[in-house]
Amino acid sequence: MPEPKKPGAKGEKVEAPPADKPAEELPEDEHVPGEEPQMSQISGLFVEKPQTVTAIKGKNVTFVAKVDSSQMLRKPTMKWLKGKWMDLGSKAGKHLQFKESYDRNTKIYTYELTIVKVVDGDAGGYRCEVTSKDKCDSCTFDISVEDAGEDAGELDFSGLLKKRKQKEEPEIDVDVWEILKNAKPCDYEKIAFQYGITDLRGLLKRLKKMKKVEPKKSDAFLKKLGPAYSVEKGKKILLNVELSDSNAQVRWLRNGQEIKPSAKYIFESVGGIRKLTINKCTLADDAAYECVVGEEKSFTEVFVQEPPVTITKMLDDIHVVVGEKVEFEVEVSDEGANVKWMKDGVELSRDGKYRFKKDGTKHWLIINEATAEDIGTYYVYTSGGESKAELEVEEKELEVLQSIADLTLKAAEQAVFKCEVSDEKVTGKWFKDGVEVTPSNRIKMTHIGRTHKLVIDDVKPEDAGDYTFVPDGYALSLSAKLNFLEIKIDYVPRQEPPKIHLDTTGSFVNKNTIIVVAGNKLRFDVDITGEPPPTVSWKKGDTPSDSDFAGEHLDQLKTSMEIHAGLSTEGRVRVETRKNLSCFVIEGAERSDEGLYHITVTNPAGEDKADIMVKIVDVPDPPENVKCTAVGEDSASIQWDPPKFDGGVPVKGYLMERKKKGSSRWTRLNFDIYESTTYEAKKMIEGVLYEMRVFAVNGIGISQPSASSKPFMPIAPTSEPTRLTVEDVTDGTCALKWLPPERIGAGGIDGYIIEYCIEGGEAHGGLCYRNSYRVRGLPVGEKMLFRVTAVNIAGRSSPAVMAQAVTIREIVERPKIRLPRQLRTKYIKRVGEKVNLVIPFQGKPRPVVTWLKDGAPLDTKLVNIRTSDVDTILFIRQAAREHSGQYTLSVQIENMEEKVTLEIQIVDKPGPPIAVTVTDVWGFNAALEWKPPKDNGNCEITGYTIQKADLKTKEWFMVLEHNRRPSCTVSDLVMGNEYTFRVFSENICGMSDDAGISKNTAAITKTGLKQKQQPYKEKDMCSSPKFITPLVDRSVIAGYSAAISCAVRGHPKPKIIWMKNKMIIGENPKYLMQNNQGVLTLNIRKPSLFDGGKYTCRAINDLGQDEVECKLEVRVITEKEEAKK
Repeated sequence: MPEPKKPGAKGEKVEAPPADKPAEELPEDEHVPGEEPQMSQISGLFVEKPQTVTAIKGKNVTFVAKVDSSQMLRKPTMKWLKGKWMDLGSKAGKHLQFKESYDRNTKIYTYELTIVKVVDGDAGGYRCEVTSKDKCDSCTFDISVEDAGEDAGELDFSGLLKKRKQKEEPEIDVDVWEILKNAKPCDYEKIAFQYGITDLRGLLKRLKKMKKVEPKKSDAFLKKLGPAYSVEKGKKILLNVELSDSNAQVRWLRNGQEIKPSAKYIFESVGGIRKLTINKCTLADDAAYECVVGEEKSFTEVFVQEPPVTITKMLDDIHVVVGEKVEFEVEVSDEGANVKWMKDGVELSRDGKYRFKKDGTKHWLIINEATAEDIGTYYVYTSGGESKAELEVEEKELEVLQSIADLTLKAAEQAVFKCEVSDEKVTGKWFKDGVEVTPSNRIKMTHIGRTHKLVIDDVKPEDAGDYTFVPDGYALSLSAKLNFLEIKIDYVPRQEPPKIHLDTTGSFVNKNTIIVVAGNKLRFDVDITGEPPPTVSWKKGDTPSDSDFAGEHLDQLKTSMEIHAGLSTEGRVRVETRKNLSCFVIEGAERSDEGLYHITVTNPAGEDKADIMVKIVDVPDPPENVKCTAVGEDSASIQWDPPKFDGGVPVKGYLMERKKKGSSRWTRLNFDIYESTTYEAKKMIEGVLYEMRVFAVNGIGISQPSASSKPFMPIAPTSEPTRLTVEDVTDGTCALKWLPPERIGAGGIDGYIIEYCIEGGEAHGGLCYRNSYRVRGLPVGEKMLFRVTAVNIAGRSSPAVMAQAVTIREIVERPKIRLPRQLRTKYIKRVGEKVNLVIPFQGKPRPVVTWLKDGAPLDTKLVNIRTSDVDTILFIRQAAREHSGQYTLSVQIENMEEKVTLEIQIVDKPGPPIAVTVTDVWGFNAALEWKPPKDNGNCEITGYTIQKADLKTKEWFMVLEHNRRPSCTVSDLVMGNEYTFRVFSENICGMSDDAGISKNTAAITKTGLKQKQQPYKEKDMCSSPKFITPLVDRSVIAGYSAAISCAVRGHPKPKIIWMKNKMIIGENPKYLMQNNQGVLTLNIRKPSLFDGGKYTCRAINDLGQDEVECKLEVRVITEKEEAKK
């Protein structure tokens, strides 16, 4: 066997192969066993490789491979292969033995393959392949087997079956060998008879061995298949060979199996060329193919390349809150593609956290509950692309539904601090003056649903202070004050007029005016003096007598220091009173709280009043009516209206954001405040839909975003149409044609506007959707100007203008027929075929077309005629002989006429010859004569084919082909036989369906020779059955078909019975029993554990019986063993 082709030396330049061939071509008869495309990076992992050897039949042979694992993270995987596909790991047993060892010092793995008692079947090409994650290396070696004599090794049964007893060859002179080597194969029998050679078969075998030494050119093939072909997945490939004999039959094989014609495999035969077309190639078509002609073969290999998988829809960035579900979606170009998901460079696997989903070309990565650990960059990879996206996870904000209220209590009363938050699961702690509150018999803390309570029984003076509730895990605190109210009785009453003492510092921006930011808490403390303690009254309104409070009453917030101690403090707007102090509190100030407030204090000694102005400021409302007013190729102009409410503070400017339609990711366009209400957004992608939104900014903060604008697309008009020309001019019409613009853009083309005018006059126009247009209704003789403008969603392009004016007048053009070349001679078609003749012509105005057949008008029932402005078509669906004749085509314009004549001949197979007669017989020869057939198929008879048959066998054999004359002489007839003859006629359509059979026969008489019969003694060949090769115990893998075989001899032919565990195997479709000349085989289709057991083969005839048995073990392959493979 030839050695495999070695790769070129390092640095050697290798010429690139053609597109239809693989990158490395091999010589025609050379083959690298097991060569296949490498999927991993090829690297030199072998320290020692197996070498090609010549083994002695019956001896053991061992191959050693050593692999360096110092650069590997895990143990490498070794495979031993025979040929291209056969994995020897599944054949391990007595004949094939594998061994593996590891040296910890050198970190070298040693792998050994031992073939015990080599047989002829072990010869061939082998390959060992080692892989480790992303590294791969392989090497090839060959085994050739030689005989070592009769006694060497164990008997090989397959060899014994092929071996036949050789007859002794007679001594042959050297001259006879020279004659045979130079003679044609058809003359071998004649030469053997001439020189008295009896063992012709042995002679031919020896001659074949002698001829192998000399290279011989193929007799069957003029052109063989190439060494290899390459094709992309889904495409078709054409394999063709050229034969020396155009009538030879070929067979196409794929991996040794014959291919049958189908929609996928199409066979074609054109003369001596044979073609095989493979449609829609898949990875299963990556195989070895053969073309077989007789005993000769031509080999090739087809490599199917899988196109890379690309990403058609990229990943989008995602922004979620902790605990929400995350879904990354990507779309690829192939439904069967595999994708790889990675996060920050680490591949993700299917576990409790990550889930993968696939539907057609769409793939999803799903995270059920997002956490802060999931923040990062996520990647998806395919074989031909990648995409990435960012995941941002925010902490969930805690919303306060009810805050804590300040309390003012007397001794022995109960204090209850209560708050409510949005999350039921949130826990928290209570603090008093910064110190955590400890529960006791008097102090209790409760948490029911979203409500948290702190209850203090029997309030004491030391309980007064600031109380704070802090939720766990949130930067939030809720505070309130507990005021202890002491009641003292003055035994010496005295009177003092009430007095209000306003502190105009702090929150006062000017006299008696307070500014509060919306949502904040307003607490306004007013010092009051007077004896007895005055009564305090708070009112809101334009006048002191106004008792309305922005649509709601203050619930008569009139209180004295004695009475107010019992006032409820649960409301949002409330009054708290302490000694010489009145506190006006608003929790979460709102816009409706803005206004003028009046405080009045009275006692028996007098009255005092004061006015306080409360102003609420807030962030502005969002801008309104955001819209796109104009678009460009990569820009857009945006306009909006200012917010209705500026929040009480002048608007400083605006911030803009944009996003692609369908995406959830907004992009900030400016980071400095933009003061105008119009903005031009740039650096946009043409043809992509965008949305815009705007934020208003004042001294308090940033407003909520405005409503998104309607989607808009940056787009620009196309360039002007190109190559505007006049195609045709007639009286009143002008046909124009042009090419699309060079730059079209994402907006495409909606149509074209054609405008025309008289030179120096007013323009008229119309809309067209094609690249050509005929303008009608033009004044005859006038000079007209034309221009064409492209239109799309962005508007009109620049016009394409005719350089010169066009005069509207039709030009008479002489008729002319352009007869195709194939119609200038006799046009021949077979009966039943389709005739479709297209004959172009020219002339203006439109000419009149007339068809004649043999000088008479054409019958349109037999022939279909279709005529247009530029050509005429003659169509016959199924040709018949009556369609033969001379056809005349006439094209006429006024008094000008053009004619052409074409001859159509419809032919068919001829009839059989008539009057076939044997006219003379002499020696071993016979003379035949016949007459031409009555029906020649409407064409000339090109020859005759003569066949003979003897009356004993009545089998027909070819005598002569393509005989031109209506007579012939048949030679080399066999003495003592009587022959009959038949003759086929031939024309360009082929041979006639029937043959003319001779009326008489030719008898070759004997010439006085007599045969002396030898007495025949019949030998008794009867014997009882005996197994010459027993069944062998086997261990097979579940799911892989298996077979057990043995050999038996005996006469008469014994009856074979197969049994499993002593039970006869009947007509079970799982078992296939075969008997090929005494070699018995039991095929088991995809065995399972149930099929294990003891199998027996019994042979029975009239003289006795014999049986053999074996044990079949069925094992299930483990994951570890599968990983090794």
